[in-house]
Amino acid sequence: MSRTVYLNGQYLPEEEAKVSIFDRGFVMGDAVYEVTCVLEGKLLEFEGHMARLQRSLKELQMHCDISRDEWLEIHRKLVELNGLENGGVYLQISRGNAGDRDFHFPKAGTPPTVVLYTQSKADLRNDPHAETGITVVSVPDLRWHRRDIKTVQLLWASIAKMTAEQQGKDDAWFVEDGFVTEGSSNNCYIVKNGEVITRPLSNDILHGITRGSLLKMMAERQLKLVERPFTIAEAQQADEAFYTSASSFVMPIVEVDGVKLGSGKPGPVAKRLREIYIEEALKAAI
Repeated sequence: MSRTVYLNGQYLPEEEAKVSIFDRGFVMGDAVYEVTCVLEGKLLEFEGHMARLQRSLKELQMHCDISRDEWLEIHRKLVELNGLENGGVYLQISRGNAGDRDFHFPKAGTPPTVVLYTQSKADLRNDPHAETGITVVSVPDLRWHRRDIKTVQLLWASIAKMTAEQQGKDDAWFVEDGFVTEGSSNNCYIVKNGEVITRPLSNDILHGITRGSLLKMMAERQLKLVERPFTIAEAQQADEAFYTSASSFVMPIVEVDGVKLGSGKPGPVAKRLREIYIEEALKAAI
């Protein structure tokens, strides 16, 4: 069955949605994106995703005059038109069609290209990986140094995921100057002696929406948090590890670079934080 997608103000069958070969997103990777999780037909963390979208646009001097309420209407209509119960809504904004390939930005007034579509998935709350935990390998972090902007420049992240797959593992952690920055598409954490340790926000990592909400939930429950960098060796000596993302919530990690953590099974802290996050996020879903 064909999906209905949104392209520049129109709702179209996906086969009819076309973007110019001169679009900046295609020729320059000059675009930003967001993915909003959908559970039970409701949007999770919508306000956070919209706030980060506006920040990404501002940092790249990119303009899009769609309002928050209009974004919500588009998201909800796509969910309805596609009968989406569980999955996500992908949103992408590029700097638009410059008329030809050029390193310079298009002239003022060039409209952005706005694309949204849904992706249906099994109920993410029942992801089997949450029961078994995942394994990760480390790779050098060779990305540009504005990782706090959510751009479509995802080639190195894709290579990292393929590196893990080729080694028979589930995902990858980026390492720079001896310290873990983040996962290939997630923020990462270790647990030691009851403390949750995660890298502080900076230009080095994406300001994860799930991360921000989880840390707030932890503070409300007076759970111990330390924001500092950590190494792979430190992670291998940790009691537990996990990552957070919009589509995985809180995902336990049971092995880092071939070394099993703790019992080799998802630990109690990660499991409890996953329960807390899903419960609270669904309460606030719209």
